[in-house]
Amino acid sequence: MTLPNDPTMAIDILLEPDARMLERAEANNARLLQVFPKGFALDAAHRPHVTLVQRFVRTAELDQVFAAVEKVLAGVRLDDMELEAIRYYYIPSQEIGLAGIVVKPTPGLLELQAALIEAVAPFTTETGDSSAFVTTPDDPVIDPLLIQYVSAFVPKASGEHFNPHVSTGVATRKDLDQMLAEPFESFDFAFSGAAVYQLGQFGTAARKLKGWD
Repeated sequence: MTLPNDPTMAIDILLEPDARMLERAEANNARLLQVFPKGFALDAAHRPHVTLVQRFVRTAELDQVFAAVEKVLAGVRLDDMELEAIRYYYIPSQEIGLAGIVVKPTPGLLELQAALIEAVAPFTTETGDSSAFVTTPDDPVIDPLLIQYVSAFVPKASGEHFNPHVSTGVATRKDLDQMLAEPFESFDFAFSGAAVYQLGQFGTAARKLKGWD
């Protein structure tokens, strides 16, 4: 793997869901694209996932990050972690919102998150800029709100504030409010693996750096 020259990288330590979650996420993504074609499709650059930790880390120390994550994962049976998807939600940004399927937190999920936060803490930096993310020529500047979110993920989006979810796409707030008002059929799912990704716009899992089945 060829690493970028940028000294800082925005990463997402995540869990990859099984076919049950993928099917529901892709169906919701198709619905959102119908009403908001400028959104993103779930593909190799926008992998459906459950985020555990988002952090800025030093690019030169990525191998040490991978080793630290692998050590934590060695003590976990991901396929035994049965979870429940309970509702839709979205994060507003002016007139649009980033939608997702909310997962009910479990003690096991919170323990895993806490262990990963501690494991990668020695390699983190306080913040970064657009160069730390995967960008495109058409969209080279990362939303400052996303940079703030990653910078403050620990502690503002972890522990008691953790909201596990699978992001499914983007739409107008009007369409998303309508979606949230509809009944949601909850379902159980499991995980097929774990990975570290470089983040892209909207906090997507844009570039796979390391994976574990």
